[in-house]
Amino acid sequence: MFPFAGFRLMLPAIMPSWRFFDGVSASPRVDYALLRDPEAAADHWQEFRPRPAELTLRAMLLRLVWNPQWNENLFLVSLAERLIRADSAETVAHSQHELLLRVARHLDRDGGCDRSACLQIRLRLVRRVGPREDVESEIAFLSGAQPIADLVTR
Repeated sequence: MFPFAGFRLMLPAIMPSWRFFDGVSASPRVDYALLRDPEAAADHWQEFRPRPAELTLRAMLLRLVWNPQWNENLFLVSLAERLIRADSAETVAHSQHELLLRVARHLDRDGGCDRSACLQIRLRLVRRVGPREDVESEIAFLSGAQPIADLVTR
């Protein structure tokens, strides 16, 4: 009887209940644009860390054990949600700064940017609508442009 009692206690950890969600709402996505100067208009936006279209079985199994980037992506989603909710000016400033900082450091680390450029981010809310579940998105936030050199040297 003891193995079954232990299994019963572990069952909620293995098979979580998703009833704590009130409903399915739009999912925030972080996009970024690199600008030559702070006054320039962003004309080419790229999604920050786009989700892969497909995952191999090996990649899925590996992600069950080791996936630090996904943890940071969850943190970015939390920051984006706090920024959109805009509870206070301090929360907005902190969340915006953290998002800019993490995007700038990622681009600098991967060699995807020139340190003399400026970085601007926007938050898009993505949702599926209709019977065919078409993807619809709307811009929820647009930051000011920040020099990348200022962000990566802090």
